[in-house]
Amino acid sequence: MNTITKEEAWDLLKEYNKDEFHLKHGETVSFVMEYFAKKLGFENDADFWGIVGLLHDLDFEMYPEEHCVKVQEILNEREIDERITRAIASHGYGLTAANIKPEHIMEKVLFATDELTGLIGAAALMRPSKSTLDMELKSLKKKYKTPSFAAGCSRDAIQAGADMLGWELDDLLGQTLEAMREYETATAANN
Repeated sequence: MNTITKEEAWDLLKEYNKDEFHLKHGETVSFVMEYFAKKLGFENDADFWGIVGLLHDLDFEMYPEEHCVKVQEILNEREIDERITRAIASHGYGLTAANIKPEHIMEKVLFATDELTGLIGAAALMRPSKSTLDMELKSLKKKYKTPSFAAGCSRDAIQAGADMLGWELDDLLGQTLEAMREYETATAANN
């Protein structure tokens, strides 16, 4: 099985995704995954976690009906490390035809944060600042509890992810918000 660098993963993502939203989402989840790797004591695996985050929706834009299934075929054809393939497929557990239950903490973090990063991003866009930097957990919780807000972001998946991790929902929301603040700060510094 082949390892893949972050640069190669980015090129692969761009091969299957053209929409700026999907590319940005991949970058966001990649950063959030690296943040949690470091926070949870997996610093040495942070790049690996980031690659999984970057590629997690590789098949979504082109194959939405086969999401989390087609990606396995794509990555297996390239003989990419099966741990990456399994982790990516597991983030669709209970949501897609790929019925692979998240087991490793990395897989659980991906499952828990994928939908949540979308919800936090949508909440940031509604703010006058268009930013997470001045967003408070209380404000995020209010948006989370409003089913019509970012309705495409599954609250059931977010809660199930928190449960898988054994975390309180507020902890997951707060830590993911902090990760996205750091992402926004890092992105602004690089532009």
